[in-house]
Amino acid sequence: MRWSGGAIALAVGLLLAQGALAVGTESDTSGNPEYDAAKALIDAERFEEAIPRLRAAVLADPDSADVFNLLGFAHRKTGKWDDALAFYKRALAIEPKHVGANEYLGELYLEQGKVELAEERLDVLLTACGRCEEYKELAELIEQYRAVN
Repeated sequence: MRWSGGAIALAVGLLLAQGALAVGTESDTSGNPEYDAAKALIDAERFEEAIPRLRAAVLADPDSADVFNLLGFAHRKTGKWDDALAFYKRALAIEPKHVGANEYLGELYLEQGKVELAEERLDVLLTACGRCEEYKELAELIEQYRAVN
């Protein structure tokens, strides 16, 4: 059976809509109250308090790139860069094109003065989501970093 271009586009669209094919998306964390509570704490910039909730969220959903991404974020915001790096890498092992983890890992690399590694994350974001908001934010931070350093 030979598929036309329109039929392929329709099939890909249906798979994306059903969540069966992920392209630069975040994983589904719905129904995880620990994740929701941790996200609220992070939104309130209570990063240290969010960490135990996120650890509990991992127990409920050990394959959630979103949970590992937020663990990385919370650890980065509390200055625990080694832990943050490990959590971001775990999120990307689960979902290599995870938009948030790629952006935040790029930000961590900038904080460490590793601009070339941040630019690698920017390249991944361009592939994952085009010139999405996360791409633009990281690109701007890299530009600012280069202007100062």
